[in-house]
Amino acid sequence: MIVVAGEALIDLVPEGEAGVLAARRPVPGGGPYNTAIALARLGTRTAFCSRVSTDAFGQALLQRLEAEGVGVELVQRGDEPTPLAVATIEATGSAEYGFYVQGTADRLFEYPGRLPADARALSVGTCSLVLDPGATAYAELMRAAAERGVFVALDPNIRPGLIPDAAAYRARFTSWLPHVSLLKLSAEDAQWLGGDIGGWLDAGPAAVVVTRGADGLSVTTRAGRVAAVPGVPVDVVDTIGAGDTANAALLHALAGRGLLRPGALASVTPDTWRSVLAFAARAAALTCTRPGAQPPHADAL
Repeated sequence: MIVVAGEALIDLVPEGEAGVLAARRPVPGGGPYNTAIALARLGTRTAFCSRVSTDAFGQALLQRLEAEGVGVELVQRGDEPTPLAVATIEATGSAEYGFYVQGTADRLFEYPGRLPADARALSVGTCSLVLDPGATAYAELMRAAAERGVFVALDPNIRPGLIPDAAAYRARFTSWLPHVSLLKLSAEDAQWLGGDIGGWLDAGPAAVVVTRGADGLSVTTRAGRVAAVPGVPVDVVDTIGAGDTANAALLHALAGRGLLRPGALASVTPDTWRSVLAFAARAAALTCTRPGAQPPHADAL
């Protein structure tokens, strides 16, 4: 089982006429939430670990997880409001977000003590690792999982507008790396964090995967191996959830090859990496052909 930890929120996605005052449709979202659903749709047994509001939005978020077959036993509940992300879609289909997260449920996530005994991987990332007190609890979960021998994947999914102190966040990011087996991030994330892939690998991860939008994905490993695949050309509706789907597809493909074990990535050949990356590229491309975060099921791939 893969446990995905982090925020669940509501994306307010524009419909019809563009512009700031365009009508917006509420849809379930959040990087970790999308990753959990993408994993379940691909056929990986998945559990979600978060704090979700008891309000109407929170109920809808939980119901969708259950409908998709994602385990919710690790979900904490609270009467704080659900976080909101207001999306603006650019002409290219890329999405920009404004976040409303003050005093929301995910901010009050508490360290759950331990993961289930059958958890073989933990995926963490996005807004959850930015805002305390919840961010400290998620980081503690990451550290404890790594100490127990669980494979840890980190997708920081940087949202600069949410980060009050960039230098402090970069320092915290560096402190997480000794607990991480796989670091996945976008080219924009990598640039914002300083672009030091070699330094990040020296700090802990066995591999760093960088997504480059239409230009595909690449991986650099601690063993010095490098592989890359091109993007899959599609007619883009929007890019919402594409990076989350790529993250899920990477984990699903690695799990299918028995590689979600600490130390296992050291032996992965460039050919195997290209196969894994190509699968992630196809999954992300299909997500871009659909409005909102709608990752593909396994049969679509």
